[in-house]
Amino acid sequence: MKRFASLLLTLVFFVGLASFALADGELYIVSPNSDGLLSIIPVFEAKTGIKVTVESMGSGDAMKRISSEAANPTFDLMYGGSLANYFANKDLFQDYVSPEDSFLMPEYQNVLGFCTNYTVDGSVLLVNTELLAELGVEVTGYADLLQPEFKDKIVSADPVASSSAFCQLTNMLLAMGGYESEEAWQYVTDLFTNINGKVVSSSSSVYKGVYNGEYVVGLTYEDPCVTFLKDGATNIEIIYPVEGTVFLPAQIGIVNNAKNLDNARAFVDFMLSEEAQVFLADQTTSRPIRPVEGGNDWLTPLSDIYLIFEDSEYVMNHTNDLKEKVLDIIMGI
Repeated sequence: MKRFASLLLTLVFFVGLASFALADGELYIVSPNSDGLLSIIPVFEAKTGIKVTVESMGSGDAMKRISSEAANPTFDLMYGGSLANYFANKDLFQDYVSPEDSFLMPEYQNVLGFCTNYTVDGSVLLVNTELLAELGVEVTGYADLLQPEFKDKIVSADPVASSSAFCQLTNMLLAMGGYESEEAWQYVTDLFTNINGKVVSSSSSVYKGVYNGEYVVGLTYEDPCVTFLKDGATNIEIIYPVEGTVFLPAQIGIVNNAKNLDNARAFVDFMLSEEAQVFLADQTTSRPIRPVEGGNDWLTPLSDIYLIFEDSEYVMNHTNDLKEKVLDIIMGI
């Protein structure tokens, strides 16, 4: 018996259980996240004993699915997506503020209740350098995408359905003049004219399409692009637009009527824990929002990026208007 107890204590120390007790049960997650961010789920399973089932889909489709199943939800929580998307669908989620929340940087602490920040990500342009060289042009920012050489060679996800594409929309509006600027909206019209129908249903189709040589440029987000570089890709380059890059927090939300509520809360607690935030810093291409030791060489320091800052209150209150306006533009083209 003493030997068994000793072995158990050794196992507990080895997997770093900290304050998370082993638990039975399951957790059902819907997520738009890349494989890099999903790689933390086995760590959570090993730490808690909770069996996680993940279904991947775009943020817009995930919100529609959660809404359609409101009375009898399949999913306990949504892992990933933008603040604006959660705010527009806040009635689908229940309030929860983790005890770990107070350890986050003050600007990223949970003040809304119905969604929790766990990382920040930036809108970027991903270029296929081999195809770009064949065109004989360069890309430093948004303005360059209007060059006629890029006709039919740019890809974007649907800003109405994809959180990352909507973040790109608000980033480019802010960078090109402002959310209500006629010049900025003319830029959006000109860009989607150059995109010429290359609007795809999921964010992963954008960065994978550029990497696979289907497109020269993709409007996407930092995490999966850096993952390609980490894994040895040599045919792509990440461009932080010279007009400015917005970094925004990604969210987790616990679904109303979640069947595995305690396990959902345990996942939120875990994602904000020091161990998980160190894992994000060291093992993934995501940026932590809790002050922790660690980091990697794959991410460009924020000090080397021209940062601009979103008016989150404006975007949250005008999400539907912005989506309707860009949808009209895309349908018109």
